[in-house]
Amino acid sequence: MQATPKGFRLHIGIFGRRNVGKSSLLNAITRQNVSIVSNQAGTTTDPVEKPMELLPLGPVLFIDTAGVDDEGALGELRIQKTKKVFDRTDLAIIVTEANHWGDFEENLLQELRKRKIPVCLILNKVDLFEADDKVKAKCAVEKIPCLELCTKDPKAPDLIRQLLIDNAPEDFINNPAILRDLLADDDFAILVTPIDKEAPKGRLILPEVQTIRDLLDGQFYCIVTQQQQLPQILNNLKKPPKIVVTDSQCFKEVSDIVPKEILVTGFSVLFSRFKADLTSQAIAAITVDKLKIGDRVLIAEACSHHPIKDDIGREKIPRWLENRVGGKLNFTVVQGLDFPEDLADYKLVIHCGACMFNRRLMLNRILTCRDAGVPFTNYGLVIAYSLGIFDRALAAFPETLCALKK
Repeated sequence: MQATPKGFRLHIGIFGRRNVGKSSLLNAITRQNVSIVSNQAGTTTDPVEKPMELLPLGPVLFIDTAGVDDEGALGELRIQKTKKVFDRTDLAIIVTEANHWGDFEENLLQELRKRKIPVCLILNKVDLFEADDKVKAKCAVEKIPCLELCTKDPKAPDLIRQLLIDNAPEDFINNPAILRDLLADDDFAILVTPIDKEAPKGRLILPEVQTIRDLLDGQFYCIVTQQQQLPQILNNLKKPPKIVVTDSQCFKEVSDIVPKEILVTGFSVLFSRFKADLTSQAIAAITVDKLKIGDRVLIAEACSHHPIKDDIGREKIPRWLENRVGGKLNFTVVQGLDFPEDLADYKLVIHCGACMFNRRLMLNRILTCRDAGVPFTNYGLVIAYSLGIFDRALAAFPETLCALKK
């Protein structure tokens, strides 16, 4: 259960003032002492994450945040970390003491609604305080799912679990496709997965694994191979594949090998659609032609890894871009949840496929860049554009190609 990647989990953020029982709530729903509980306000100093299987929803990730009414310089740092949790929250729980609702809680509710994050309210500590009638009336009028409880009550875990099940977002429940929706009947796919120095020892990289599982979920099959064996496989097949999907690092080579009548795209392009918004990122990829020598470009990676020679994000993409621009560009690389607040100096943001992130975080990054007027694109898309195979990489997505021609 714990091995399910974070990017595939429903992210449930727990928010509220200090000492209202957020950590106690997390411990209750998980039935474990995940977060430290104390009568002293501000015990939780950083967001605490707890993955678990919450049936029938499946894998979820609870994020217990520090109180966003914290004080002092250290408190401000805690608040900033908590606010970053907003960017990846699929479903929010606001926790407050049963008899209290003030400007703080109202502002928190409005911030979540502005981001279109589904919100549930828990009026906690009903063993100590009587629930405020005005708050209950507000929940009824504004249709805010609400629970009155004490986290110490043995019934609390089941009540919270049902609240979350009833209010999980539809796009998570419906399990969007990576590749299976592009196939029909007896179609199949070929997946080109290079085994090189950056391939994890004894394993495939996460997008490849997730794509294989997606095809199996759709009752389809695939052939998995390396680039060197691809010509022989294509020659030996009685029926051609519907599509060939390749790792971005050999995009051009695979495109040259595969006959023109067979669709070709990259794992990163598939994940641009699965994790974010393919069309907007495809439009942003075209802005590569607007880059000038000396411009700043941000490279963003979802995972943290030790780069080696010819790393895709640090060496190959910069090299391909500089060849296209005709001179040196100024590259900055960030990893994980780090992402600049000030994007004003950047002319382009290029993100990895984000297999480790959830969709909401990626969409928030796109919106942040859009507000700053900075194009936001994706590894596979910018590679395909730089190498002159852009239209072919998008041929499987006619809606995106139509949008590019407008």
